[in-house]
Amino acid sequence: MSASAPGATFIVLMLPFLAALIAPWLTRRLGHNAAWLLALAPAAIFIHFLGFSAEVADGGIVTGGFQWVPSYNVSFSWLIDGLSLTFALLISGIGALIILYSGGYLKGHEQLGRFFSFMLLFMGAMLGVVISDSFLMLFVYWELTSITSFLLIGFDHTREASRRAAIQALVVTGGGGLALLAGLLVIWNITGVSQVSLLLNYGDEVRASPFYLLALFLVLGGAFSKSAQFPLHFWLPNAMEAPTPVSAYLHSATMVKAGVYLLMRLNPVLGETVWWETILPVFGGATLIVGTLLAIRQTDLKLMLAYTTVSSLGLLVMLTGFGSEYAISAAVLYLVAHSLFKGGLFMVAGLIDHEAGTRDVTRLGGLRKAMPVTFIAALAGAISMAGLPPFLGFLAKEEIYYALWATDPWSLAFVAVAVVGNGLMFVIGFAVALKPFLGPEVKTPKHAHEGPVLLWLGPLTLGIAALVAALISPLTHRFISSPMASAISGEAETVTISVIPHMGPALILSLVTIAFGIVAYRMLDRLRAGMASLLKTIGWGPDRGFDQFVSGIVRLSGVVTRIVQPGRLDFYMTATFVMIAIALFAPMAWYGEWPSMPVWPADVQFHELAVFAIAFLGLGAVIYARDRLTAIVSLGVQGFAVALLFMLFGAPDLSFTQFMVETLAVVILALVMTRLKLSASDHRATRDKLIDMSVSLVCGAGFALYLLAVTQQPFNPYISDFFAAYSKIVAHGTNVVNVILVDFRGTDTLGEIAVVMVTGLAVLSLIRVSVGYAGIKIGDNDPDRREETR
Repeated sequence: MSASAPGATFIVLMLPFLAALIAPWLTRRLGHNAAWLLALAPAAIFIHFLGFSAEVADGGIVTGGFQWVPSYNVSFSWLIDGLSLTFALLISGIGALIILYSGGYLKGHEQLGRFFSFMLLFMGAMLGVVISDSFLMLFVYWELTSITSFLLIGFDHTREASRRAAIQALVVTGGGGLALLAGLLVIWNITGVSQVSLLLNYGDEVRASPFYLLALFLVLGGAFSKSAQFPLHFWLPNAMEAPTPVSAYLHSATMVKAGVYLLMRLNPVLGETVWWETILPVFGGATLIVGTLLAIRQTDLKLMLAYTTVSSLGLLVMLTGFGSEYAISAAVLYLVAHSLFKGGLFMVAGLIDHEAGTRDVTRLGGLRKAMPVTFIAALAGAISMAGLPPFLGFLAKEEIYYALWATDPWSLAFVAVAVVGNGLMFVIGFAVALKPFLGPEVKTPKHAHEGPVLLWLGPLTLGIAALVAALISPLTHRFISSPMASAISGEAETVTISVIPHMGPALILSLVTIAFGIVAYRMLDRLRAGMASLLKTIGWGPDRGFDQFVSGIVRLSGVVTRIVQPGRLDFYMTATFVMIAIALFAPMAWYGEWPSMPVWPADVQFHELAVFAIAFLGLGAVIYARDRLTAIVSLGVQGFAVALLFMLFGAPDLSFTQFMVETLAVVILALVMTRLKLSASDHRATRDKLIDMSVSLVCGAGFALYLLAVTQQPFNPYISDFFAAYSKIVAHGTNVVNVILVDFRGTDTLGEIAVVMVTGLAVLSLIRVSVGYAGIKIGDNDPDRREETR
């Protein structure tokens, strides 16, 4: 393990955010051509991380960072190994192409600068997720991906569908993020470490902990929501409401892969248990089948690809759950291959929509001559998606079957799932790549022609990359596949598969997949109609369930609000004091520890009794007062009696403060009450008076018992001794009380002053508003009378 130069890597991590700041300004001056300059940011990030390839390929791990909150072992730190490096290269490399593509796709859009800014923020957030070593950094970046994706999915905020999709994605992934935070805290509590690089050594301790299942379920909640695992898959296809550059980036290299990244990262810690090897394959396999079946139903090119993203994520989760050496290798190869072909195909779909005016596959055909470069890029992506040689997708599919094949029922079940899933993805891949381009030419809403270089550069580059990566598979494995598989497994792994097919069950299963895919492709229209009929028969689905859930939450909040927020101040005050009474009595009742009742002292002086008598007389005056003004003035008697007690027992400063507070309180309350239009006396019903009296007696008794309990505890003179010893030395003051208020509690005192000031301003505002309303009411239609009242 080695340390990187913290300055360089930190700047690289901040580079997308810096580029996001200047993107609007740059776009205003250069228009869509700003994409060429903005793409330099992810390109620089790609080059920076590419420099770690040799060290990581040799088994090295690079760490670095800064201490943030040392007392809590919180740092701003990063971890670069085979897993994080591969993700960083995909995020930055594909990100550069997406920025260029965005410039061409949204050329002339009045909010292009804002779009660039959001995309770069999204890129920086995802980069932070995969590079973070600190738990806190991981969570902050994790939630930032949810926030930035919300901005991107809802970019066209004038459309209700965009707003709904954005909110849905934020609710599902944001809620999962909170589950992840709780899971990380549980793991932190188990191991005592808050860095991923250190956590990887605590796998046995975590698995042996009684809190293992709690940590596992919370982490899976975060990962499954982010990577759209069934039944939380519904938000991802809806996210296609975003502009196509967002969809291409979201579905290929960024947010949806964050959950898969988390599972791969924590495989050495949470894996190798029955729970892990059951939950992940089951949910992943279900997601694979559900995603491909729903993809068959669609006619929109983006929706077809979006649902196959769901299925691909399910396949990755399923392979990660199997956890064997070959399953991990297959997951690595498929993740990289999927990033390349899915990013390219989404850009192709957007290019077709941009140049032909529609994404409906049933309204497209014969575009091969009009868009030859786009057709080549689409074909490259489809071949890799179908798992055909000589593209990287073929290597991934062969390794998948090699990893899953066994004769036991459990393995055979998942082999069948993989064959069906891959066969249906074969169908969708070629449906996207062939149906719009082959056959007779179909009249489209726009006159179709080849797009500009900014639009076809990205998909063509990714298609070539998928081809080259397979042809030079030994180098690909040395620098990408093997280091990544080693990081996921927690031990050294070597990936060796090549484009040359190997005889055996894997090849046979590949041939079966191809045959199934060809047959299903020829029956696509009938399969689509059948799925439409089936879904109509089922009716309900998770997407509708989300709407019902949100609607139920809104109705529940309305009911709760009407109960606890009826708009009556007397209700709020009663509820507040009832809760205070419960808080005072509940601990004493629960633990059965009641304070001893005080004994009346025998040496009470006459003047001390006189003070108590004054207090009781004032209390009687408050209770029996016939109007509010008399009650307010009488209430001040209690405070003055307490001030006299302070003075008698040697606390003149405190006594003076009490006199001032009580005087001001009485004056302010009197002023307020006389300026408000209130009834002269109390007209509450007897029932309300009894309730209020009971609550006040219970609260008073509770405070009395609480103070008795406090005073009966052994006195700890530590703080008193501290202030007495250091008031003169530190604050140069002999009046300890003043020193405490002004120096030791200076900020607190300033805050109290600010609170008093804000309260005074609020009271003044209420008086002005109330007097204004009273003036209108009293003055009626007489302007002179209204002005006089004001």
